[in-house]
Amino acid sequence: MTIDIKNLVRKNILNLKPYSSARDEFKGENGIFLDANENPFGELNRYPDPYQRKIKKKLSELNQIPTENIFLGNGSDEVIDLAFRIFCEPKKDKVLTFLPTYGMYEVSANINEVELINLDLNEDFQIKLETLKPYLNDENLKIIFICSPNNPTGNSIQNIKYILDNFSGIVFVDEAYIDFSPEESFRNQIGNYPNLIVSQTFSKAWGMASVRVGIAYASQEIIKFYNKVKPPYNISQLNQHAILDTLDNENINQVSENIKIILEEKKSLIENLEKLDLVKKIYPSDANFILIEVDNADSVYHELVNQNVIIRNRNSVIKNCLRITVGSPEENKKLIKSLKSIN
Repeated sequence: MTIDIKNLVRKNILNLKPYSSARDEFKGENGIFLDANENPFGELNRYPDPYQRKIKKKLSELNQIPTENIFLGNGSDEVIDLAFRIFCEPKKDKVLTFLPTYGMYEVSANINEVELINLDLNEDFQIKLETLKPYLNDENLKIIFICSPNNPTGNSIQNIKYILDNFSGIVFVDEAYIDFSPEESFRNQIGNYPNLIVSQTFSKAWGMASVRVGIAYASQEIIKFYNKVKPPYNISQLNQHAILDTLDNENINQVSENIKIILEEKKSLIENLEKLDLVKKIYPSDANFILIEVDNADSVYHELVNQNVIIRNRNSVIKNCLRITVGSPEENKKLIKSLKSIN
């Protein structure tokens, strides 16, 4: 399938002259900077690198992906929002996703005045291809969002490659939880699919949720449009420093160890949940959370809140289901103890 990305991009974005920041015009680090109306005094007085080159270099070395194929956003939510801004004409174009899933796709669609098509996943929380197929040739369908592992269900989504092979719009694969999954990341496929965007984050496995840095891996052409549309300095110097510190080899080893502990704790947590009468079903999970079904999710949720144990009530999305993030060993023990008191 031949895909011309420029045919998917909004005309005003194609013609957009991006803002040129002061640091766009000088690539060095040392100099007398009298160009950006900055205060000459202080430790944080200078604007940060607008393209986060040091972080991208580290990620490039870590994942064997060229820096030109990497974009960094103010959280994954910015990566999602910019996809709407680049590809979707308000009140004309459409995007599609599969329910239940991450709620920001709907929020971003509403903010950008783009019609959102919601298709239900099957009882195993997988895509129903026969339901999807009629939409694949809609010329106004610009983006298909797929969260895998999916939030809030936790399972990896199948048939993504089928969509990539049969859809000429943008396929946006949200891999916020991929570091906890045995499945291979789709970032390794960006060279094969010019319409693929793979979103990842430092918020989950990397333990940097407060820093708010998301990642997009995509073709160089798509990344150029991301850089064209993004705000000039979308990631602060403080946050860039925090990410660079985490990408130090010693800290990467600690991240790997933390992931191992979380996965071991998830296994233990599932074993303990299986012993509770109030737990009716535990859904398969490739993420750092577990979706469970109980008799009365609202009641269990409020009982836990009263004991200062906060989980996520997903009853409004999946009947009588609760989403439990895998915590530290001590936190997980407290959760089980609280559930036993309800049981």
